[in-house]
Amino acid sequence: MDAYRSIAYPDPFLYSGLRLESRPMIRKFFYAILPMALSLLAVPAFSQWINVPPLKAPRTKSGEVDLKAPMPHRADGKPDLSGSWSPDDNRYVRDFALDMKPEDVPYLPWAKKVFDERKDGAHSGEDPDAHCLPQGVPKIDSVQYPWKVVYTPNSIAIIYETFNYWRRIFTDGRAMSPDANPTWMGYSTGKWEGDTFVVDTRGFNGRLWLDQLGRPTTEKLHVIERFLRVDYGHLIIDVTIDDPGAYTKPFSNRQEMHLRPGWEPMEFICGENNTDLPHLPGR
Repeated sequence: MDAYRSIAYPDPFLYSGLRLESRPMIRKFFYAILPMALSLLAVPAFSQWINVPPLKAPRTKSGEVDLKAPMPHRADGKPDLSGSWSPDDNRYVRDFALDMKPEDVPYLPWAKKVFDERKDGAHSGEDPDAHCLPQGVPKIDSVQYPWKVVYTPNSIAIIYETFNYWRRIFTDGRAMSPDANPTWMGYSTGKWEGDTFVVDTRGFNGRLWLDQLGRPTTEKLHVIERFLRVDYGHLIIDVTIDDPGAYTKPFSNRQEMHLRPGWEPMEFICGENNTDLPHLPGR
């Protein structure tokens, strides 16, 4: 397990050959040990652009973005989820059930057997991530790279830096066809329940792992995500896994995302320099 942890998202600059210099401000974020270095996070990395307009955001008296300011609203009165978000670490990528007792994950017998075979890292080379295949929903939201929420007239789109993936959550009342082709990311629809945006995703191909420990899924997987922006800089996502093909009942976790003012997703081509795969066991 320790060997796997050392190469599977140990820090986002080493995974799949992403260069340290490609995201200098994130590097400072992960490795800073002094308050002065941490304060640099307020300054986005604009090395790729010039003439960048000033960021419109609430400010503290010292001029920093006020992440504790009230959440913004759109013209329709609903909370505005726009912006670039990410968690502070990859712990839920590693272990979706991190906050649960091992005996509380409701495996079916076959799923428990598969998980027990995978969890020590001996089969890490079989993880779809290792082959630059999609992490799937909800795992991709838990990766430390930023993802950006963009509104369209009939959907909310999420642009992921991770492997350059994207996702659309349709808000126009459509429903997934029963004949839809199974996919890695599923088919997502969303609706508002008060101030919470509830996303329902189905239509998976059964090949994704819920986490790096190897919790399996099937084509019966149904993911429910509840997005709640609690203030300007913080977003809570309650994720429920309902997969009767692998688990006896639904189970959930709660993850906190932080707004990254001024950050934009960058190109991340996993297959361009994927140096991890030859070193992973179980290929």
